[in-house]
Amino acid sequence: MTIEIKVPALGESVSEAAIAKLHKKVGDSVKADELIVELETDKVTLEVNAPSDGVISDLKVKEGDNVKVGDLIAMMSAGGAAVKVAAPAQNAQAAAPTQGANASFPLSPAPKKLAAENNVDTSKLAGSGKDGRVTKGDVLDAIAAPTAAAAPAVAGAKPTERVRMSKLRQKIAERLKESQNTAAILTTFNEVDMTAVMALRGEYKDAFEKKHGVKLGFMSFFVKACVTALKELPAVNAEIDGTDIVYKNFYDIGVAVGSPQGLVVPVLRDANLLNLAQVEKGISELGVKARDGKLTLPDLAGATFTISNGGVYGSLMSTPIINPPQSAILGMHKIQERVMVVGGEMKIRPMMYLALSYDHRIIDGKEAVTFLVRVKELLEDPRRLVLDL
Repeated sequence: MTIEIKVPALGESVSEAAIAKLHKKVGDSVKADELIVELETDKVTLEVNAPSDGVISDLKVKEGDNVKVGDLIAMMSAGGAAVKVAAPAQNAQAAAPTQGANASFPLSPAPKKLAAENNVDTSKLAGSGKDGRVTKGDVLDAIAAPTAAAAPAVAGAKPTERVRMSKLRQKIAERLKESQNTAAILTTFNEVDMTAVMALRGEYKDAFEKKHGVKLGFMSFFVKACVTALKELPAVNAEIDGTDIVYKNFYDIGVAVGSPQGLVVPVLRDANLLNLAQVEKGISELGVKARDGKLTLPDLAGATFTISNGGVYGSLMSTPIINPPQSAILGMHKIQERVMVVGGEMKIRPMMYLALSYDHRIIDGKEAVTFLVRVKELLEDPRRLVLDL
């Protein structure tokens, strides 16, 4: 029995993906639920697995191709054993179609439009589609190919490498530029003395880890402080929808983390209902999923406010960009000892700069400053977080 492997549903508002990696080739045997291909969308990487035991009889795509929901990826024969696929002879390769979209096989609309927009001569492309047809992927490869291959070397030219942006990186670029083009972004700064939080953490971190099975970090204190401040200043947790302001009476906090595919912002749901241990466990689980490429679309959607910690990379100060449709983002930074005046005396304190970037269309300067001062107060006296003061 022949089984068709198609592009599955990719999630709400996602209709297109790229073939990130093919794990099987024609003739390979597969077991049920074994990985066949990885798809990369503008949000996450998805796996397509074999529905049953069988053998891959045909592949309809290659790495880098763009596909849509329902497109055919591969054909497999249920049951059976692996077969060897003879490599084509050199002279057979030479005889393969090289004209791509010739008169016999006119271009389909997608590659035709893409070629026209990028001045690609499709008659010079060796089509990888059926009967040598030029596909959209072939045109994309031609666009991404180093220009040095088509032009004589320029004296003194430096070596370069051209790599196509991943779907995730393209989406990051698109959303960040959209944020700058749409929102009236301002950033306000403050600094927090981390002495009390560090002392509390130092005193209880071993007992905390022993009881809860997770390390006590700084992020849980920041999440809880931000939730308290968001409750007091609801505009910071709101968003603009047309001519309306949507106030959100829930607190889903996005935590920006690095992943092999780029910066992602998984969401800690209902952070207002979580204690410090639950916050730490939630962040740890999301971090592991990000590093392993296991984040799902629901993990990334719907945050009301974001916290980004550039301090883990050594950043002393930055102006984070809002993640639309949110209206604000908090930037944490490196803890650095500095000389401060405390009670009229010079003392060395572990200080951190905080930055709140906000959309001035919905949040006034007074609200932004008040929010940041409130976060500072809670962190400098973390007993307030425990006592809900």
